[in-house]
Amino acid sequence: MLVDTKARVGVFSIALGAYLPQFPSLLPEFEEQYEDFKKRIPDTVELIDGGLVTTKEKASEAGDRFRSADVDLVILQLLTYATSYNMLPAVRDLDVPVILVNLQKKKAPDYENTDTAAWLGTLYACGAVGEMAADLDRAGKRHAVITGVVEGGDPEVDKEIEDWCRAAQVRRRFRNTNLAQIGRPYPGMMDLYIDETNLYHRMWLYTKQFDWEKMWAIADDVTDEGPIREKAQDILDTFDIEGGGTIEKVWDMARYVVAFEKWVKDENLGFVASHYDGFAQGIAGKLDSMLIPAFSMLIKQGTACAVEGDIKVAMAMGILKVISGMGQLSEMYSIDFDDDICIIGHSGSGDYDFSRAKKPTMKIVPVFHGKTGGGYLTQFYPEEGPVTYLAITQDKDGNFRFVAAEGVNEPGPIFNFGDTNMRTRFTCGAREFCNRWSDAGPTHHMAAASGRHIDTIIKVAKIFNVPVDVIVR
Repeated sequence: MLVDTKARVGVFSIALGAYLPQFPSLLPEFEEQYEDFKKRIPDTVELIDGGLVTTKEKASEAGDRFRSADVDLVILQLLTYATSYNMLPAVRDLDVPVILVNLQKKKAPDYENTDTAAWLGTLYACGAVGEMAADLDRAGKRHAVITGVVEGGDPEVDKEIEDWCRAAQVRRRFRNTNLAQIGRPYPGMMDLYIDETNLYHRMWLYTKQFDWEKMWAIADDVTDEGPIREKAQDILDTFDIEGGGTIEKVWDMARYVVAFEKWVKDENLGFVASHYDGFAQGIAGKLDSMLIPAFSMLIKQGTACAVEGDIKVAMAMGILKVISGMGQLSEMYSIDFDDDICIIGHSGSGDYDFSRAKKPTMKIVPVFHGKTGGGYLTQFYPEEGPVTYLAITQDKDGNFRFVAAEGVNEPGPIFNFGDTNMRTRFTCGAREFCNRWSDAGPTHHMAAASGRHIDTIIKVAKIFNVPVDVIVR
């Protein structure tokens, strides 16, 4: 990955301090349970340890650690009953969800041989969960509950924790990386226009502006033939090129990709939104003709690149790339009313990891429809099966909102003029999907990823504190 980010997850556990002198066996029991619990946190995130909290003072100390680390999420293990004051000082100054994990150690009681200490230590399916949620509500804190059991393992608990950690990665990427806007959005596509300052305040994503004049010169000092040759081979390994491909044929493209990769690292870019509306002559035309596959190579390495200057779809592509490993630009193309199928796709840069059915193809066209110049188009071929679509839009007050849907990609004929497109069936039918999706008011672009990801998208939305419109699933 060109730019890598690792979420910071605050983890702590709570128990009522009054129990500990009454039942000396509880403290070592709770310490062991907490150490085991921390092993459930995937190593894809950085664990910020708030410790075993039994007093409000210890809760305050945990809160100091979490604030200092700027955590993206807090996971709380409820060991037994505890008052909410053991929790609140740890999270009151944070603006992230608190995940209440209610794990009972034993599957079922041995009723005849269970004393009070054993009940409190291994069988208290925490009655305090409701207390914690009530006080989090009153404090204006977002939260979720996971209930499960330790004995025998609980894959559902592990899946939920992993899912939350994956969602937290999105926050860290938005917070730690930048978005490059090259040029401006396609003229007149007012659904794409955005207030970059509002974006930073609401979604933590900082926009860096770049002029095309700078991009034309970006590869001027790339002269080392070794990295260029290696990148040219990478391009040939990534695409089947119409008419055959050679290192010489993609040499200039490879030189620009090498330059773009350095640019992404130097500017710490997780997202790119670009549109060129010049005369496409000289070096400008040369770069414009190869930009689609060049940016596809960046997407392959984790940087979401969107055409037509659409910042919001670049964000959506980045979210899906983080949570699913792929993020493909798309829009509504056509409806096959005979088959009740939506044809969904887009011309422009795409994601190699999305093209699981077939190696992506690259072809030269004389005209980019609706845009200046001509050059290389890329087509990607998703696998059949479940697919998720995500769009990001805004209301009249500038608040962001996610729009999501799940469908199934089915076999059948597709367009072959160089644009990625797929045949998606929705449970509500093609006509009704088009009505519902459009009525939700997204931009006319959306991101796509194979698989079903709405549950994780909802978690991401909770972390960002934005609403989600689920159109169909």
